[in-house]
Amino acid sequence: MHFSEADTRHKFIDSQLERDGWQKKQIICEFDFTDGRKLPGNKRGERKKADYILSYKGVKLAIIEAKKYSKEPTEGLEQAKQYAKILNIRFVFSTNGQKIYQFDMQTGFGGFVENYPEPEKLYEMVFGSENITKNILLQQNYLVSDKKPRYYQEIAIQKTMEAIAEGKNRILLNLATGTGKTVIAFQICYKLFEAKWSLDGIVKRRPKILFLADRNVLVDQAMNTFNYFEKDYKKINGKEIKKRGGEVPKNANFFFAIYQALTGGNLSDDDGQEEILEEKYFEKYEKDFFDAIIIDECHRGGAKEDGNWAEILKYFDSAVQIGMTATPKREENRDTYKYFGKPVYEYSLKSGIDDGFLTPFKIKRIKLNIDEFVLQSSDTIVSGEVKKNIYDVKDMDKNIILEERSDLIAEMILNQINKFDKTIIFCVDQGHALRMRDAINKYKTVTDPDYCVRVTSDEGEIGRNFLERFQDNDANIPVILTSSQMLTTGVDAKNVRNIVLVRNIGSIVEYKQIVGRGTRVFDGKDFFTIYDFVGSSIRFIDEIWEGPADNIEEINEKEAKTKKEKIENIDEVEPIENPLEEKPKEKLVVILGENREVKVIDIETYYMDPASGRLLSTEDFLKKLFSELPKLYENEHQLRMTWADPDKREELLRKLASLGFDKEQFAALKKMFCAEKSDIFDILSYISYETEIKNRKQRSVFGKHFASNYTNPEAKEFLEFLTDLYENNGILDFAKEKLTAKVDLFGHGTTMEIAEQFGGPNELVKAYYGIQKALYEV
Repeated sequence: MHFSEADTRHKFIDSQLERDGWQKKQIICEFDFTDGRKLPGNKRGERKKADYILSYKGVKLAIIEAKKYSKEPTEGLEQAKQYAKILNIRFVFSTNGQKIYQFDMQTGFGGFVENYPEPEKLYEMVFGSENITKNILLQQNYLVSDKKPRYYQEIAIQKTMEAIAEGKNRILLNLATGTGKTVIAFQICYKLFEAKWSLDGIVKRRPKILFLADRNVLVDQAMNTFNYFEKDYKKINGKEIKKRGGEVPKNANFFFAIYQALTGGNLSDDDGQEEILEEKYFEKYEKDFFDAIIIDECHRGGAKEDGNWAEILKYFDSAVQIGMTATPKREENRDTYKYFGKPVYEYSLKSGIDDGFLTPFKIKRIKLNIDEFVLQSSDTIVSGEVKKNIYDVKDMDKNIILEERSDLIAEMILNQINKFDKTIIFCVDQGHALRMRDAINKYKTVTDPDYCVRVTSDEGEIGRNFLERFQDNDANIPVILTSSQMLTTGVDAKNVRNIVLVRNIGSIVEYKQIVGRGTRVFDGKDFFTIYDFVGSSIRFIDEIWEGPADNIEEINEKEAKTKKEKIENIDEVEPIENPLEEKPKEKLVVILGENREVKVIDIETYYMDPASGRLLSTEDFLKKLFSELPKLYENEHQLRMTWADPDKREELLRKLASLGFDKEQFAALKKMFCAEKSDIFDILSYISYETEIKNRKQRSVFGKHFASNYTNPEAKEFLEFLTDLYENNGILDFAKEKLTAKVDLFGHGTTMEIAEQFGGPNELVKAYYGIQKALYEV
């Protein structure tokens, strides 16, 4: 019997599920659970999609992979197993409508079965029936607004519910920055609230939950996410408590606080206003007051014996403590893992990029000739004391200030970025952020006075207002922010296109936080770029990115404008998280001799393999390309015909993009072969078949010849216009959907008017395809 897969589903699989007790509302068909990796050209890679998901009591229990009637029933098993691993689903079924194969991901065993387990039976197979608390918590629905939780968020929530039901009171979630940890926290709280879970037991009373962070901006963002509970939440404000004589708020279910408001000491707000709190206000609460505590960014010192949150967690030790971090276990945060234990769920940067929920990135490493600076006799010491013979890049703007270095960096940034692409520059300290702002404003071409601004604690409310405008996706100004520590977390700006490092990043934890400023997804944002002037990206790239950067490019342009070096003395101001009372140390200030220059040196290019995340040299990159090309076409003729057809060419470009090769890599390849004026087709053909590399001017002759066959002057002129466009810009912008734009650019009438010159719309499209085919005749 010959049935298509669709027929097999309708006639056999759907009816079998109905007979086995599954209702339509419990079956999710064609379940897309990823968005597809972001690719150049505002495109997406292939989405992951399960044929069927069996769901019962709000929990996804099984995957069914369907194959058409004539195929083997287990043909789809391996794909289904891969999806089950990702979705944290225990049971997999593979079927052709005739036979059903059941596989248990937990035991690793499988076999043929007569029927699908009934919903209640399958639920018991997964969770058992004895833990009533677990059943109640798992069955509690999400609060579904405009956005349903993504698959990994559902898993994180489910794993947390299971851990709470099993009596665990220290729970760790590790998810990459930008994946919605606060949304996860909200849904956890919503489930606990609606289930009336507390330390007293289920259905006794609603819980009291504390959300802790170390920055007011993080607390405020969390409160915005929790606005559903607006009537049931309070912010614990240390200054307000002090005014009330130490009276703490208790009449709520949800409480939000920065740890400083509870522990006392020096309370620094994000606006730079400081106040000394002499009491430990957390001790005003009963030790068992909170049923659960959620610690945001818990890797930042919360679990250490002398850490920021240690005494709070110790005091409320009966509460379920849920730590949220974006950092895998490393030396600098080992105390976090020691305290909370192994994460109940992890979702990496690599997974986020592969799934299309995070934006890919590329890195440009820029070296200057004074990254290692040696004082010479012709140099003038303005102030400070010389303490070493060689000052390296880690010393720049920390121990020694070279104003002309900042000037050159500012020029390089402005030359590299698109004029209105939102950019964050991370500086050594607040004084350095001031100098970088001034340097950008010195060389910018945009006249708006707020094009580049500093956002640090010293700026207070003015800085916060600039940050709010920067985070507004509809606002164009400000474009560039300079900062030191303040913007490493708490910046939810989806359209950040560039991250600039002009200070050394000594911690992999901090590096991940900084890079996370750019990973948010935004329409039209195919990637973001890290401009690294200090080398941190190279130092961390292999150990940090459980996922790939798109490429790393060391740029040191010989032709960059050189500078004489001037200095000014700016005192160092420590980050607001670590306020210091002592006078900052004096930095060395030097004016260089007249014959000394600041310039960019040496060009070295590296690429990051999207599949493995490995850093590739140019040679290895070429080897990778060589190995991939035979999979894409069988011979030179097929490549030529594919490239000559706009539709087939776009598909080939999409496949190349999924492998990490886009316009920028193509440009690098052409440069390697000294063929900047050639078509990428000729480069691919040369690499694969050692054919002659023609330039676009040579190929345009074929286009002109094709145009000469048309007797209508207007039609002929349009085709000659297309040929000139190809010669100047290449073929990559000649997709079918670009035809109307080409007509508009031609400027001799509407698309319909030009079509009339060819004899109708179909003939215009035929000519548009034909001239592209003609370009590649030889």
